[in-house]
Amino acid sequence: MTVYIDPPLWPRHGTTWSHLVSDASLDELHALARAAGIPARAFDLDHYDVPAERHAELVALGATPVGTRELIRRLRASDLRVTSAARHGRA
Repeated sequence: MTVYIDPPLWPRHGTTWSHLVSDASLDELHALARAAGIPARAFDLDHYDVPAERHAELVALGATPVGTRELIRRLRASDLRVTSAARHGRA
């Protein structure tokens, strides 16, 4: 089991954001988020949104940096991915 983080590329609220995901377990993902002090409100059904200034800290805590495509590939393969349709009650 591994937790992955993509580069902070996603602009919003005056900063850029990374995504933090697990390849096997939401419990593992939540554990790393708790250890880093990431608030529960940053969780978005299958990932955490984290600001750019936390990226290096999360890598130091054990998150594996990967490119965005690789992060999405691993999230889909994990069966933890929540689709857009499911997010909006269409699935």
